Amino acid sequence: MNYCLRPLITICGTTGVGKSKLAVELALALAQKSPSTIHGYRGARVINADAMQVYSGVDIITNKMSTGEMQGVEHLLMSFKRPGEQYFVTEWVKDAQDAIEETHRMGQVPIVVGGTSYWIQHLLFPNRLVSMDSTNPDTSEDHNVSESLARSLSALPPELFELFHALPHESPSATDQPELAMSMHQLLTTLDPSVARRFHWKDTRKSLRQLTIIKETGRLSSEIIAEQSLVTPRPKYRTLLFWLYAKPDVLKPRLDLRVDQMVEQGLLDEIRGLRAQLPAAKAVAEGSTRPARGPSYDNETDNEPTEIDYTLGIYQSIGFKEFHEYLCAPSHDETAFQEALQKMKTATRRYTNRQNMWIRNQLLPAARAANMDNRSEGGEELVPAYVLDATELGASWESRVREPAQGIADAFLNGERLPDPMSLSDTARDLLTEKPKSVPRRKITCEVCTLDKARPFMVDEGPQWKAHLRTRHHRKRVLQGNLREGKHVSARQLTHLENGTNLTSGLLDFLREALSEKSHLLHGLELAHSAG
Repeated sequence: MNYCLRPLITICGTTGVGKSKLAVELALALAQKSPSTIHGYRGARVINADAMQVYSGVDIITNKMSTGEMQGVEHLLMSFKRPGEQYFVTEWVKDAQDAIEETHRMGQVPIVVGGTSYWIQHLLFPNRLVSMDSTNPDTSEDHNVSESLARSLSALPPELFELFHALPHESPSATDQPELAMSMHQLLTTLDPSVARRFHWKDTRKSLRQLTIIKETGRLSSEIIAEQSLVTPRPKYRTLLFWLYAKPDVLKPRLDLRVDQMVEQGLLDEIRGLRAQLPAAKAVAEGSTRPARGPSYDNETDNEPTEIDYTLGIYQSIGFKEFHEYLCAPSHDETAFQEALQKMKTATRRYTNRQNMWIRNQLLPAARAANMDNRSEGGEELVPAYVLDATELGASWESRVREPAQGIADAFLNGERLPDPMSLSDTARDLLTEKPKSVPRRKITCEVCTLDKARPFMVDEGPQWKAHLRTRHHRKRVLQGNLREGKHVSARQLTHLENGTNLTSGLLDFLREALSEKSHLLHGLELAHSAG
């Protein structure tokens, strides 16, 4: 057993699986241990690893535990940031490390819990972040640049070269400054295409961060990532990792019900309040101390003059963007409300899919690699990982989640032999079986659906790209392009156009001009128009 590393318990998983509940139960169980307990730890503190729960005043939309639900267990790194403050993973890792060290000094066990598994991974395996924290910004101009970066810089056109040496201090809004947003993405694409392909051009925050890293370190992010991949990450703590998992067919209605309950608890009022704070939030994000006037609201509507940046602090939470159109509409009808509600439920389900994918494709492989590396040196697993089946939160919670978690935690802290993770359940066996690692999907520009070259229409490769090709919007654009170029159009395509598109007289005029020599096709289109 490697006792030179202090113990840490982490609990990850999607929203709606009871992560916080288990953390409190483990903390209370540790507090009840007698002084004669082998491991000697008495009590625990919970450290929040949810990127949205760090913000104050947003208890509903972020699903925070109530004071009563915490049952007196101390929770750290929660509700301490203002809505407009940006809080990056590097900052959280530093704050979490400080909280962990303090907890160990108190003779207690730190329990890190949250759905932002990206944060948890970089806490457990430090020095894997591509950042400029290790550099000194004051001397960044003196850094030697890598050969590949030097070649890329020398090939830049003048306007992009100037942009590289005069990057904005804050990420611009793609809505307000689309030209600058696109130029930043073009610059990143020219310098580091493999990284740029992972981001949409509208995600200016990520583009600016990557460009700043390149400028401050003198190296491409792809170079740093490739170099890190050659070295197995060494964990900072001896960590017991619990992954709470619920089967999708059961989790889906549970999440839908949770969204309904959030609305009943006052979700819309919370969103309205934060929308009113937007000018002040922007001032906080920009480091301004100048008081900002709030937007002037009409008494009957939630119309506002300020453009909301949904990449800013708490405004990234699911719910703000989905209810935007509904709250800005002159009248709040039931149909619009139901559409917004459904958007929020859909976004929540998609987010849980991404959470599980990160754990399975990123966090678990990192833990597995660290364990294999330590075993090869004659040691034991430093990051044992267990899947707990949280499909049912009722009577089976005790037998499937709480009891096995407490038993494993006691054995872990006592230095005893741990059970085989595969033995807990069929679900655990399936999820812990090693599968090929997925590759980050690049963004593909759809030339057909791009109406403005300065604002390319971009879609993730893979299933999303294939789904886009089947959409009515894309098929309509393809057909219009073929007609414009005088290409042959099949009867099947005409049927799609007839059934899926309301043909206006203006569109017919356009088609007449494009198909002056194809009277048989034009006749079919006129029939479609008359039938509509």
